[in-house]
Amino acid sequence: MAEAVENDLFDSRLVFVEDGEDQDTIFKQVSDRLLAAGAVKPDFYQHLSEREKSYPTGIDMSVVNPEYPNVAIPHTEGEFVNVRKIVPIRLKKPIEFANMIAPDQKLKVSFLFMILNNDPEGQANVLAQIMDFLTTSSAETLAKLFGADDAATIYNILATSFKK
Repeated sequence: MAEAVENDLFDSRLVFVEDGEDQDTIFKQVSDRLLAAGAVKPDFYQHLSEREKSYPTGIDMSVVNPEYPNVAIPHTEGEFVNVRKIVPIRLKKPIEFANMIAPDQKLKVSFLFMILNNDPEGQANVLAQIMDFLTTSSAETLAKLFGADDAATIYNILATSFKK
C-alpha cells in the first residue's frame, strides 16, 4: 500500500544531522547517541567500523541521477543492535566512503541510511527497501530529502514517502 506509512522503520528520535571530518568521527558520534537511546549494544561502534572497512557501503548515485549526492548504507550484524530501524544521517559536509561495488574507488558521501537490524533474516530486505526508495522516488522527493538540513524535515519526508 502506497499511503503514508506509520513507518516502523523510522523513529523521529533516531534521525541525525552530523558534522564531522571523517567516517570514524561520524560513526562514533552516531553510535554514542544510538547507545544512549538503547538502540544498539556497547560494542556496536567497533563492529560497525570494522564491517565498513571490510565491506564498504558507499553508493554512487550519479547512475540514478547526476544531481543526487552519493549515499552510504553502513550496518553491522544483528547481534550488536536491539531494534529494527533505518537511521537517516545527513552530513553537513561530505566524507569519504569506499564504493560498495568497486571498493578501490572512493566516493564523497553526503547522506547515510544506517541499518539497525536485530533480525538476521531481514538485513537484505531492508537494504532492498532503501535501494527501491532511492531508485523509484520522484526527483522532487529526493531533492527535498537531500536538501533538508534538520532532523524533523528528514523524518517527515521519509515517514511519508518510504514504502514498506
